[in-house]
Amino acid sequence: MGTYTCCLCFTRRFRSAEVQPPADVRAAFETHTEGATHMNADQLRRFLTEAQGEATPDDADRIIEQTIQLRPRQPFLAILSKPALTVEDFYNYLFSEDLNPPVRSQVHQDMTAPLSHYYIYTGHNSYLTGNQLSSDCSDVPIIKALQDGVRVIELDMWPNSTKDDIDILHGRTLTSPVELIKCLRSIKEYAFTASPYPVIITLEDHLTPDLQAKVAQMVVETFGDMLYYPESESSNEFPSPEALKERIIISTKPPKEYLEAKNDKENNCDTQDVNESDDEAWGKEVPDVQTELESADKSSPPEYKSLITIRAGKPKGDLSDALKVDPDKVRRLSLSEKELAKAAASHGLDLVRFTQRNLLRIYPKGTRVNSSNYNPFVGWIHGAQMVAFNMQGYGRSLWLMHGFYKVNGGCGYVKKPEFLLKNGPNDGDFDPTAKFPVKKTLKVKVYMGDGWRVDFNQTHFDSYSPPDFYTRLGIAGVPSDTTMKKTKAIEDNWIPVWDEEFIFPLTVPELALLRIEVHEHDKSGKDDFAGQTCLPVSELRQGFRSVPLFDRKGMKFKSVRLLMRFEFE
Repeated sequence: MGTYTCCLCFTRRFRSAEVQPPADVRAAFETHTEGATHMNADQLRRFLTEAQGEATPDDADRIIEQTIQLRPRQPFLAILSKPALTVEDFYNYLFSEDLNPPVRSQVHQDMTAPLSHYYIYTGHNSYLTGNQLSSDCSDVPIIKALQDGVRVIELDMWPNSTKDDIDILHGRTLTSPVELIKCLRSIKEYAFTASPYPVIITLEDHLTPDLQAKVAQMVVETFGDMLYYPESESSNEFPSPEALKERIIISTKPPKEYLEAKNDKENNCDTQDVNESDDEAWGKEVPDVQTELESADKSSPPEYKSLITIRAGKPKGDLSDALKVDPDKVRRLSLSEKELAKAAASHGLDLVRFTQRNLLRIYPKGTRVNSSNYNPFVGWIHGAQMVAFNMQGYGRSLWLMHGFYKVNGGCGYVKKPEFLLKNGPNDGDFDPTAKFPVKKTLKVKVYMGDGWRVDFNQTHFDSYSPPDFYTRLGIAGVPSDTTMKKTKAIEDNWIPVWDEEFIFPLTVPELALLRIEVHEHDKSGKDDFAGQTCLPVSELRQGFRSVPLFDRKGMKFKSVRLLMRFEFE
């Protein structure tokens, strides 16, 4: 019984409904036990094979043992008897996130292809703790990103105030610096806590040659044998994630190319929006660009240049020229989200062809000073491997990013679909703007939710009554697949039972994400947020599944989860 105070003097009492297994769960239990009161290991194996699509259901005995341990009290006779599940046990197993998660948790994709064949979990300005203008710079967000599986860390290197050391900060802003060496040491310590696959450090280099030499020394001394050295200055193919396991890779512009790009930018500054680029001007400490060009050419540290595995650049001149594929060498190209949108409209097929062998990095436009993010699918459907996000932010775009990289065991590398890797004539390349037939249909049933009564106080959603929860769910992906739907709101109930089914036809299921949000309906104002998750359709495990929900910043709630069922046609 829940009690709420109304108007300071009236008390409202709400009876808590007894939690019952959904009718479909009872039906599945009765079908596979043939009407018996308990489900044994053989019957559970048959259920796992027929209803859940498990190819090798060898875990039946372990599932039964662990599910029985979830009972609040276990009768003495049950301990002595052969383990078996009651219908309540069966329901508890299906609703257990640990025993019955919605996606696979193991690396299962081929990891021996070149890096250009993978989407790579990429951060932007990884050192910032908050906004892009005045927040502190720290190694803390770098550590968190690595613990979350991010594989690309971006560091902006600037001379410190005395010009004898290197700071990491967002240049020409009020952000407070952090020392480069501190960031490097933290990367070394946490690089492979979440994934054994390579960590790429992208360096935005605003340094003079003597400080570049100091960077090289720091990098070599910090990482030692973890550091990967390229075999030559240029290569016609990137190494594979498997070949680079537990290695650190450096990506930046070679010293001379950086100064040339900076010179070009200054010469054309009247036609460019400086806020649209994260490759900012050096500042007054570099008075003569031509002198520095000559210095870089003659005396830039060979060691610094030799550390660069992935050579970076920005488009010069016509975009068609920037996207030309050189058969003798591979490289990384960076575009802002705004530049990508323009390129996608006019050079979509060129982008796809370029990313079949080369790396394309997309970064947020400079006006996102609050560290917000953009729609990652524009980059993904054109084959862009490094769609860089502000990981310290939050919002629906970042939820998509979190969901996308649950693929492949959350290792931070996701194999691109084969249709983005084919290198054929014009009519053989994937055209992101084309209309495609339905390839697969996803049926999703939302049964119920639970856990809010544990994770939230009684008046968190409504001061006068239990919450009125509803679920929004839909698809994020190519434009023709994108949609959102919602259930009815269940009034005054901490354990809502919706029992509603939705059908989603998918033309490109390989890139689709299932979006799930729960809100609490507020008749007098804005609806309250009650949890979210995004799940990669390609990784969904069919059948009944327990789906944990996360808060706005992507942190998993301790108890909040939904019971759902997924079917493919």
